[in-house]
Formats: sequence, structure tokens, C-alpha cells
Amino acid sequence: MDAVVILVLGVSCLLLLSFWRQSSGRGKLPPGPTPLPLIGNILQIDVKNITKSLTDFSKVYGPVFTLHLGMKPTVVLHGYEAVKEALIDLGEDFSGRGSFPIAEKINKGHGIIFSNGNIWKDTRRFALMTLRNFGMGKRSIESRIQEEAHYLVEELRATRGSPCDPTFILGCAPCNVICSIIFHNRFDYNNQDFLALARRINENVKLLSSPWMQVYNSFPAFIDYLPGSHKIFCKNMDFMNSYFMEKIKEHKESLDVNNPRDFIDCFLIEMKKLKSRKRSSA
Repeated sequence: MDAVVILVLGVSCLLLLSFWRQSSGRGKLPPGPTPLPLIGNILQIDVKNITKSLTDFSKVYGPVFTLHLGMKPTVVLHGYEAVKEALIDLGEDFSGRGSFPIAEKINKGHGIIFSNGNIWKDTRRFALMTLRNFGMGKRSIESRIQEEAHYLVEELRATRGSPCDPTFILGCAPCNVICSIIFHNRFDYNNQDFLALARRINENVKLLSSPWMQVYNSFPAFIDYLPGSHKIFCKNMDFMNSYFMEKIKEHKESLDVNNPRDFIDCFLIEMKKLKSRKRSSA
């Protein structure tokens, strides 16, 4: 009997906490559907067609509205004009990133996509400058694209006109252009390492947009200990991180600071510069 009372009290406290948090913050947020305690608006969203649900909400509450995914409020921008105003016209004000537990679990606050503050600004500035030096957005990258287009045509010719799904092959072509900038070499379309890497990237992109991942990001402390697709996501990330670390190790062994070959070389050189600056200022 005592255990039942403790359980009821615990659930009641959670419900009251959820209701208080949602009520206290709603006055500062754009309008939106009324959330339920703990689960928010999850039951009001069609998980099989999230896009349609967001469109329907925008017709009622306007192009900027608030949804509660669990206890977490999320402001949704719907439509070109709303996105343009926030990310282009007011880009500096909206340059931060919200909490994204699955990414924070993997990246520990680093990287470009899900980092914040000075780390994000410095990494983004370096990445854009380096990618432009390697031809991104310039005519000089055309040679890489033309070379890869040649390999793509040869791969399609190898099918001899038989029925096939070209989706994966067509995805490999831009991936190889990126690899030529990052790793200084492209990969054969039958290279097992390349295929394994591409498969895991594709799988994680699908997992990130799945309903289960939205549930995980709403209740990470509880779901982290349960089985689910978040475990597959983390396993794929571990594989990719191991692969990248092996490439970085190879680059360190053959690094020429006066002749950077690719993005990794430039990043390693930049790290050396930062270390020397810290030592000189100490």
C-alpha cells in the first residue's frame, strides 16, 4: 500500500511540474495548441504525416506557432517568408541552436550543426573559408564534379540498360565530391568502406526524422536506458567517428604544413596554430 501511495504522489508531482512549466512559459511564446501534461502535443501530431500536421496548425495559429514535444516547447516556422525573416533578415538573432539531446550525446557540444556560441562561430568561419579555398561555390570545383560525372556515367553504363534503382548511385556522386575535398581522394562505388559509410549516413538521416527520435529528444533521461532506434543511431555514429579518426591519424603521419592536401590537413594545421598561440600567450 505504501508503494502505491508513493507512486501516486510521484506521478502527481510530475504532472504538476509539467503543468507549471508549460503554463509559466506559454505567455512568452507564440500561440499554439494546448499541451497535455508530460506528453505535450504529441497525440495531436500525425506521426505518419508530420508535414501535414504542421501545415494544419499553421492555418489555425499562423506561420509561427508553438508545439510542446513532451515537456519541451518548440517554436515552429512554417513557410518561406517566416523562415527567411528568421534565418536571413534576423540571422544574427536566430543563429543559436536549441537543445538536441541525441546530438549532444554524440558530439559533446562540438561540430558545426548542433554547437553553440563561439565554438560554433569559429568552427563555421574556418569551415566556410577552407571549403571556399578548395573551390566550393567557385568554378574551380567544376573539375572535381566533371571527373565524378564521368565515373557516374560509367557506373550507369555498367547496368547495360537493365532495370535498376539509381537512387544510391546518384547519391554516391555528390558524396564522392565531398570526400575528394575532405579526404583528398574519391572512392570506387564498390569500395566496401565507402558503401558502409554511405549506408550509415543515409540510415542516420532517416532515423533523425523518425517519430521515435522526437520522443527520445523529449525524454532522453528515461529513454536512454531503453532499446530503440536511438541505439542504432549511436552505433552508426561510433562507426563513423572511428573511420574519421583513422583517416585523421593517417593525415597526421604524412602532414606537410606547407602543402595542405584537403580539409583534414587544413584543420590539423589550424590546430597547430592555435596550440602555438596558447603557448606563446601563457
